[in-house]
Amino acid sequence: MAVLHRGLRVGMALLASVMAPACGPELPFGSDLDLGELKAQELGVETALPPLNREALRQAIAGLPNAEVSGALVRVSGADGRWLGTSGVADLRTGAPVPADAHFRIGSMTKTFTATVVLQLAAEGRVDLDRPVQHYLPRLLPAGVYAPITVRQLLNHTHGLPGVPVPQKDPAWFAENRFRRFSPRELVSLSLPPGPRFAPGTQQEYGNIGYIVAGLLIEQVTGRPYGDAVRERILRPLHLRDTFVPGNDVTLPGRHAHGYEEVSPEDGQCPAGAISYGTRCLVDVTEASQSVPWAAGEMISTAEDLDRFLVALFQGRLLPRKQLEELFTVPDLPATGGGRASYSAGLSRYELGGVTFWGKSGDRHGYNNGMGATRDLRRRLVYSVNTLHMGGDQPAIAARIIAAALLGPSQP
Repeated sequence: MAVLHRGLRVGMALLASVMAPACGPELPFGSDLDLGELKAQELGVETALPPLNREALRQAIAGLPNAEVSGALVRVSGADGRWLGTSGVADLRTGAPVPADAHFRIGSMTKTFTATVVLQLAAEGRVDLDRPVQHYLPRLLPAGVYAPITVRQLLNHTHGLPGVPVPQKDPAWFAENRFRRFSPRELVSLSLPPGPRFAPGTQQEYGNIGYIVAGLLIEQVTGRPYGDAVRERILRPLHLRDTFVPGNDVTLPGRHAHGYEEVSPEDGQCPAGAISYGTRCLVDVTEASQSVPWAAGEMISTAEDLDRFLVALFQGRLLPRKQLEELFTVPDLPATGGGRASYSAGLSRYELGGVTFWGKSGDRHGYNNGMGATRDLRRRLVYSVNTLHMGGDQPAIAARIIAAALLGPSQP
């Protein structure tokens, strides 16, 4: 979750942090959100979970805004009931609270949608996961430089392609380029000159480039924009009316919490366009081009829609069983940053307090989010926090949210 790449590894070291003394509002769920649970017997296992700790969740998002985060939204669902809470402010100028139905930029959680479309094409026989991507996109990767990379290796980050050399999380670069449009092929061409990071299938290294290529693959196979495939194959069938592939639109639709970035004062004053908030100067970064992550991280959604998506995905309503298992299959390989691989095709596997959790994080300017669930859907979590510093580690509040959702009452 924002947990879900290096974020969770950072977050696990923060789980012992003390929770703040106040809390955000607990909000009721409508009956239309009752999606049902996957029967544990279908999987042959039932996840052992502590009771849902609503007080811990309230405490986890308390005390906002603070120096890290301006607002938070948390949704927990499952067999032990549901909890929805918000904290902080959606707009620092007006002090409006974070809406419970807020839209937010989901960042790399987009990868789960992109992977699902590729796996659907595989189920239809239009894509072979074991076939090289060079077969589908013959002129994309320079011959003689890049060895054959299978479609599966694109999806599970074992392809060895170098990362996109665009410092999108650098505040100075972002300020100058926030509305610039990059094409997917431009991003790939910028990435390729350094050559392979490693031989395909020998290591796992998380990044966006594999999913940018996967988006191009979808377009080549379907003959249409990848966003059309996401809308027609996932969003419309599941009635995810608050989930969007924005394309060239730099705005956030509907109700939302604004994203901010802290900047340094100039001669003791906040720069032009910045908001003076206490002792800090903050720039509203809500509106920005999402062309750099594209099929790896451009989408917008809500907590309700993401929960609905997780339920449908894990229940096999979007993928046949064979392709569904790709979501829960992590290659037995070393990770380039140390340790072992933890990513599958579209998800990540995490172990916390004896619980195995499958999900994905997302991080964009002003937004740090996560979604995940136990395999049997007995506990599901979606959250979004509005960070004030781009390019940093997962905020401490995210680790508290995850611990509160999964670990239950703290032990004496």
